[in-house]
Amino acid sequence: MRRRASQRGNDQADVNMTPMLDIVFILLIFFIVTATFLQEQGIDIVPPPPNQNEENPPNNTVIFVQIDDSNRVFVNQEQTSELRVLAAVSRIRAEQPNSAVLIEVADEAEHGTLIYLIDELRANSIPVSFNRREDEQ
Repeated sequence: MRRRASQRGNDQADVNMTPMLDIVFILLIFFIVTATFLQEQGIDIVPPPPNQNEENPPNNTVIFVQIDDSNRVFVNQEQTSELRVLAAVSRIRAEQPNSAVLIEVADEAEHGTLIYLIDELRANSIPVSFNRREDEQ
């Protein structure tokens, strides 16, 4: 049982790199071409020019409602009862219909007072926003 020594030395595997290089170059070209067409979306922050036809700008005033630490309620710095706030706001809105209500609440005020006022005003279609008052010490 003799083996041939001459056949054993000639078996060597060759790896052909040409197809792999072709694929790499095709992918490179694909990514270069697609990357050049990407455009970032942005928002134009330049405000529009003022309207010259509008003579009187709308008079949007704010009705200021305050609730202090001891649950006293003020409408435009005039003390009133929480039950009378809707009447006071309605009277002011009769003169200035586009006005909104800003409620400023102290940290120690009862939450029930604030919720009552917000519910009453929103039930009557009055726009309301509120702010927490930070006392300076």
